[in-house]
Amino acid sequence: MEQVSPDQGLFKPVPPGSEGAALIETISILKKVNQQFDQASQLIQELDSSLGQLGTELHTQENERRQLSTLIEISKAINSTLDLEEVLNLVIDMFILTSRAERGFLMLRETDSGQLVFKVARNMDRETIAGPAFEISRSIVDRVATDGSPVLTTNASADPRFRAQASVISYSLRSILCVPLIVKGHTSGVVYVDNRIRTGIFSQKDLEFLVALANQAAIAIENARLFASLKQKVMEITEMKNYMEHTFASIASGVVTVDAKGTVTTFNRAAERIFRFSAGEVIGRPYQVVLGALDENQLSGYIARLTGDETDQITCDIELYLPTRGQVSLVLRLSALRNAAGEPIGVAIVIDDLTERKRLEAERLIQEQEKRRIKELFARYVAPTVVERLLSDPKRITLGGERHLVTVLFADIRGFTALAERMPAERLVVLLNGYLSLAARAVLKYEGTLDKFLGDAAMGIFNAPLPQPDHALLAAKAALTLREEITAYHESLPEEYRLGFSVGINTGEVIVGNVGTPEVMNYTVIGDAVNLAKRLQEAAQPGQILLSSDTYRLIDKSVQTKALTPLTVKGKSTPVQVYELIGLWP
Repeated sequence: MEQVSPDQGLFKPVPPGSEGAALIETISILKKVNQQFDQASQLIQELDSSLGQLGTELHTQENERRQLSTLIEISKAINSTLDLEEVLNLVIDMFILTSRAERGFLMLRETDSGQLVFKVARNMDRETIAGPAFEISRSIVDRVATDGSPVLTTNASADPRFRAQASVISYSLRSILCVPLIVKGHTSGVVYVDNRIRTGIFSQKDLEFLVALANQAAIAIENARLFASLKQKVMEITEMKNYMEHTFASIASGVVTVDAKGTVTTFNRAAERIFRFSAGEVIGRPYQVVLGALDENQLSGYIARLTGDETDQITCDIELYLPTRGQVSLVLRLSALRNAAGEPIGVAIVIDDLTERKRLEAERLIQEQEKRRIKELFARYVAPTVVERLLSDPKRITLGGERHLVTVLFADIRGFTALAERMPAERLVVLLNGYLSLAARAVLKYEGTLDKFLGDAAMGIFNAPLPQPDHALLAAKAALTLREEITAYHESLPEEYRLGFSVGINTGEVIVGNVGTPEVMNYTVIGDAVNLAKRLQEAAQPGQILLSSDTYRLIDKSVQTKALTPLTVKGKSTPVQVYELIGLWP
C-alpha cells in the first residue's frame, strides 16, 4: 500500500496489486450490493403495498360479485312466480335476510285511492306479524313514498332528522332502512326494515344493495299485480261469459246466428228444442242444414236482404212441416248483425215456437165450446153449483149415453086437469107455473137435475150428471120439501086453486145421456127405473110420497116410513113393495 505524505493530503494513492486495493474494491462491491439491496427492499415494499391494494380490490370485487350473485338469485326467486302474495312474502323475507333486520314491512299504493296500504309484515323467523304490532315510523315511510329517496338511520332515536317523531320515541326505534319501490319513475310502494334493539346494524353498502334489490322487487311486484289484475279481469270476463251463456241458453226463444257466408255460429238450447238438432250438429255448417225447411217461407231472401244492407229487421209468422217434429207454428224475428263500422256481418234469428201455444189455444177453444154446450144443456135443469162444478171439469160428464145408477123423482099435480076445464088459459098457465116452480126449486135445492116437465108433472134425477153418494136421501128430502112448500103456497091461493102433488121415487140403473137430434137434444134418463117411479107417482094420493123398495133399502135408517100393501103396476108381473115416506128421523 502506498503511504500518504503530509503534502499529499490525508490519503495517498494505494498502488495496484497491494492488499489495500483489494480491500477498497471489496468495499466498493459491498456498497453496490447494499444499494441493490436497498433498491430491492424498496421494490418489495412497493410490491407489498400493491399486493395489499390488489387484495383489498379483490376483496371488494368479491363482495360485489357475491352481492351481485345474491341479487341475481334473489331476482330469480322473486320472479319465479306471478302469485302476488307469494312474491310479496319472498321480497320481504329477502330484505330481512340480506339486511340482518329484525322485522320487515311492505306497503303498496292503492290504484284508486293512492294511499299506502300494508300488504305484508314479517319477522326474521318468516312469521307474519299481526296488525297491532305494526310499530313503525310512518313519518319515514311517508317521506320515502313522497320523495322517492331511500332513508338510512343507524339510530333513529339520536338522529336529528327523526328523533322528534312520536313513533320513534314511542316505539324506541333504532336502526331503520326504508327504500322506495319505483316502477317507470312512479313510487308504487315502500319496503321498511328495522332493528329495535341494535344500533348501527345497517351500512351504506346495505342501503345501496337494498335499493338495487328494491328495483328488482318493484318490477316483480308490478308484474304480479298486473298478472293478478289480468287474472281478475279474465275471471270477470269468464264469469260474464258463463253468465251470458247461461242466460242465452235459458232464453225461451230459439236464437240462431248466421255469418255473412251463411254459416251457423250460434244455436241455443231453445233452438235445439224447436228443430230437434244439437248445437254440435249445426254450428259451423250452412244454415240450410237445419233451416232448409224455412226456405219455402223465403228465409234465404230475408237473409240476403239483411246482409245486403237493405233493411235491419224482418218479422214473419210461418206455418211449416219439420221432418223432426211435424207441423209447427213459428214466429221469426230477423235482425242484421253489424261490426263497429256498421257493416253487416251476419243475421240473428229469434224464433218463437207457437205450436204448443196454438195447440193449447185450440184445446181451450174446444173446452170453451164444451162448457158453453154444457151450460146451455144444464143451466136450466140443475142447480148453479152443479153447473159450476161441471164447467170446472167438463171431463166429469160423458155427454154420450152410459149406464148409471140414479134415483128418479116424479111429481104430478092432482086435480089440475079438472081445474083446467073451468079456468081461463092465461090464469091457468100462471097457476101451473107457480106449482111447477115449487117442484123445480125443491129438486135444485138438493142439487138434483130437473130432467123435464110433462104437462102438469115434473121429473127430477139424482146422482147424474155428477155423482152424489146419498142420492136416494137427497131425493126424499126434495120430496118432503116440496110437500112443505105446497102447504105454504096454499095460504096464498083461493080454496078452489089449492091442489096437491103426488110423488113417486125409485132407484135403479138407467141409460143417462143426450137424446134427440144434433139440432135439438135433451139430457135425460131412459130405463125401467124411470117407468116404475112414474107408476108410483100415479098410485100416490095428493100429498103422498111413495118409495120403491130399492130406494127404501138405501135410506131406511134415515127416514120414517110406513109399509103399504104391495102394488100391482103396469109392466111388472108381480106386485112391488111400496113404502110411504112420512118424514125424516130427528
